[in-house]
Amino acid sequence: MKPRPYVLKETNWKSVKDIDYKVAILPWGATEAHGWHLPYATDNYEAAMVAELAAEKAWEQGAKVVVLPEIPFGVNTQQMDLKLTINMNPSTQLAVLQDVIESLEKQGIEKLVVLNGHGGNDFKWIIRELQKDSDVFISAVNWFAIKDEDGIFDDQGDHADEMETSFMLHAYPELVLPKEEWGDGESHKLKIDALNENWAWTPREWTKATVDTGVGSPKLGTAEKGEKFIEYVTNKIAKYFVDLADADVDDLYEK
Repeated sequence: MKPRPYVLKETNWKSVKDIDYKVAILPWGATEAHGWHLPYATDNYEAAMVAELAAEKAWEQGAKVVVLPEIPFGVNTQQMDLKLTINMNPSTQLAVLQDVIESLEKQGIEKLVVLNGHGGNDFKWIIRELQKDSDVFISAVNWFAIKDEDGIFDDQGDHADEMETSFMLHAYPELVLPKEEWGDGESHKLKIDALNENWAWTPREWTKATVDTGVGSPKLGTAEKGEKFIEYVTNKIAKYFVDLADADVDDLYEK
């Protein structure tokens, strides 16, 4: 495989030293159970692939972007009773991100996108805290939150569901268990209405909220749906990368 100049873990100093990168992209996932049938690193596989495919499309349009190696651990504080779930506290994420930003700033890379692949990660408050002390422009993308406007999926869940199963069936079918071994993704609502209506919030205790660790049925997932959705989201994210690479961050607001 020929090294891709927009994927840092593949490329080399001989190539990197002469490229004026405008945007660095940091995929950030998690290590956790994903239903009966998907691998623990599902969020990492997905975030890295979305970042790299979107970066490829942006690169082909002339945007000098680079994908950093993914961070494999996320916020899983309510899943610690599930064997081999690895938690990274938000305060640790802040420290890691701060070090990454300081490195980029010293090297003249002025823009960073945190490409988030895990629902338990919330980078808004971290970015608010770090942005005030940094000249690097920081933003976050939750790729999984991009709306399925084309109606690709029939059963909306939020973990090891039809969407994630379809993604993995297309991208990494060898890592998905046979369909007869899939669970139903059954989950339990909370007893307090406000918490189910999403204007009040508390972390879900995963082994009480789920049966097989999934939320939403994977049964209608197909590789074809996964291919369509990956194409859709990476096109949208690639446009953001191009727009951001071209943008003057001191002049972002319409007058």
